[in-house]
Amino acid sequence: MSELRKHIDEAVALIRTRTGSKPKIGIILGTGLGGLAAEIAKEVEIDYADIPHFPVSTVESHHGKLLFGTLAGKNVVAMQGRFHFYEGYSMQQITFPVRVMKFLGVDTLLISNAAGALNPLFRKGDVMLIVDHINLLGDNPLIGPNDDTLGPRFPDMSEAYSRDLLSMAGQVALDLRIGVQRGVYVAMSGPNLETRAEYRFLRFIGADAVGMSTIPETIVAIHMGMRVFGVSIMTDECFPDALKPVTLEEVIAVAKKAEPNMTAIMKEVVKRL
Repeated sequence: MSELRKHIDEAVALIRTRTGSKPKIGIILGTGLGGLAAEIAKEVEIDYADIPHFPVSTVESHHGKLLFGTLAGKNVVAMQGRFHFYEGYSMQQITFPVRVMKFLGVDTLLISNAAGALNPLFRKGDVMLIVDHINLLGDNPLIGPNDDTLGPRFPDMSEAYSRDLLSMAGQVALDLRIGVQRGVYVAMSGPNLETRAEYRFLRFIGADAVGMSTIPETIVAIHMGMRVFGVSIMTDECFPDALKPVTLEEVIAVAKKAEPNMTAIMKEVVKRL
């Protein structure tokens, strides 16, 4: 048994002392997007610090709790606070909670994030359904020895984001009369925001939105045979010729304003799963 598998088993064992829940749906809540947690009828909350081998979030607005309960009548587990490469964690540490979710019973992962709009047709506050991604983090959580009990050495990424879930979310948005964008998400390591030249480059290679998360979790979820649905809230506009300085406070304010739309979509997608 690999060291990673032992760590997963130890984390799961601790969680099983607190709850017997076997959720099929896992949720990762991004920057300023913790409001969905309020919609969960919580049965158990576990601090990350109490779970063996779990990192602890160091970012403002990320709480640091694993939530078990029901959302729209379905058993779910939600990460209230996630981890980022720029915090100094390894890719394996960042994605460890996703592996634990799988061993708790999760087969569908819903991921949210705050991102900067690169597509000139997008605006602050828009909700974007992620159709694909570009990994420019400079690392990959699957580098190193592969544990075949977790997933294949060379996982296929031709459908990183489930077409069925994208189709369902599109119909949900129509039914709820919420306008959504669709686009490609690119991740950079951060923590600095990008330069004008970098924004031009990212747009040139086909990205519609830029952030600093999500992709590692998606890669590991696919490695473990899970379905993934991703959604971004555009918290700032990264248009090189009209670029303005942006602060974390502004990002969080926009995220909170747009959050009800994202929450409504996520909740209804969960209901229809």
